[in-house]
Amino acid sequence: MSADTMERVFGALADPTRLDMVARLAGGDATVNQLAEPYRMSLQAVYKHLRVLEDAGLVSRPAGPQPRVVRLETEAFDRMEAWIERYRRRAEERYSRLDAVLAAMTENTGSAVMNEETESTVKTEGEDQP
Repeated sequence: MSADTMERVFGALADPTRLDMVARLAGGDATVNQLAEPYRMSLQAVYKHLRVLEDAGLVSRPAGPQPRVVRLETEAFDRMEAWIERYRRRAEERYSRLDAVLAAMTENTGSAVMNEETESTVKTEGEDQP
């Protein structure tokens, strides 16, 4: 998925009304009037929100007689998931490498402390003898 497409998708979902519309459409298709019911806005404003969601590829309104249903486009979410997964894997790989470095540092620090304690014990034991 291109950066421009991702920008449109995340931009569309950044608006609370559009995010709520997507969440409601996850339960099933709805007409524009059904989507507009809970909002205190004009039908024209609802259509503007739907246009942003359509431009981002998140919803569609198939051609046909009125009232047309608004449908959630699951393929868009599959592409988003793949995009997110790619970056999640990269982050996990970086954290795994960091964990390995920190473990090695801890192991080396632990060995150094053990060597210092051993040397201190040997010196102390040696001082007690005439």
